[in-house]
Amino acid sequence: MNPAARVVHPIEQESYRRLRARLDTSHFPPLTRAVVERVIHSAADLDYASDLVMDEGELATAHAALHAGAPVVVDVAMVAAGITRRDTVCRLGDAESGPGLTRSAHAIRLAYEQVGPGALWVIGNAPTALEELLTLDADPVLVIGLPVGFVGAVESKAALRESGLPAVSNVSEKGGSAVASAALNALLYHPASQPLPQSVSQPLAHHVSPSVPQSEETS
Repeated sequence: MNPAARVVHPIEQESYRRLRARLDTSHFPPLTRAVVERVIHSAADLDYASDLVMDEGELATAHAALHAGAPVVVDVAMVAAGITRRDTVCRLGDAESGPGLTRSAHAIRLAYEQVGPGALWVIGNAPTALEELLTLDADPVLVIGLPVGFVGAVESKAALRESGLPAVSNVSEKGGSAVASAALNALLYHPASQPLPQSVSQPLAHHVSPSVPQSEETS
């Protein structure tokens, strides 16, 4: 989408004003700030500022690929529904579970067969979807891995960070479809014409000021 064509509603403008009044995000690099703020905005949860982990250089590469038309794959329809004005691939409806394989994992296999390497993957529901992606030679532009839950979510996101793949993840059990789609929307909304920022590879927790006052399928 063309970010210039997006009209921001006054309620959203006021929400961002209040967010920034409570949390100083000015020290984040541009794309990191965009992702952090939109995730927080989607969840009304300031703790994401110290929970999210991402790299500015990886975001810049993904941002360029996204605006050049790279495919976007999602794990569930609720993630797709939250992404603004962008076609996505979701194969959950075609997937089947089997011995040692959840529907979510099978859907990831089917999606990879369809899109191949070079896609952006947005996983906000099932940890098994993220686990399956990590077994494939998917060569992703970016993995937004924010599955939610008490079983497997923390472990799958840690495995994503350890994989070395370009990623947006978080450390805690939190996550979900809304925050995953919000992270992708942040890259969609950010103008493609702006110069790409320099790489910043530190986890967000290292940047945060100390003064800072749902599931479709069981995996």
